[in-house]
Amino acid sequence: MVNLLHSFLQDNGFEVLTAYNGKECFEKAKDDQPDLITLDISMPDESGVRAFRNIQEAPETKDIPVIIITGISKDFKKFIHSRKKVKPPVAYMEKPIDTFELLAKVNEILGQ
Repeated sequence: MVNLLHSFLQDNGFEVLTAYNGKECFEKAKDDQPDLITLDISMPDESGVRAFRNIQEAPETKDIPVIIITGISKDFKKFIHSRKKVKPPVAYMEKPIDTFELLAKVNEILGQ
């Protein structure tokens, strides 16, 4: 999934950074300050849920928009919206992902 999205977004003119687990995602978000994060929930070592929470709580990353990409049921969206300390992501995309829908959402969020 990481390689597919990397290639697709890069082919559509975006500069892309990749991370393979939640910890790496959060570190790169802090260091590189991306304009947008696409975040899978199921990742090794540190989950996307933990990474999302870390991104939301850290002053230097809390304003970076996040699109959550998940194969997890729609109950996950309900779960995130029920958390008082975590604001919801700007969008959810379900696997298998429609890359053109993702591209439209990325362009919408980034104002392109």
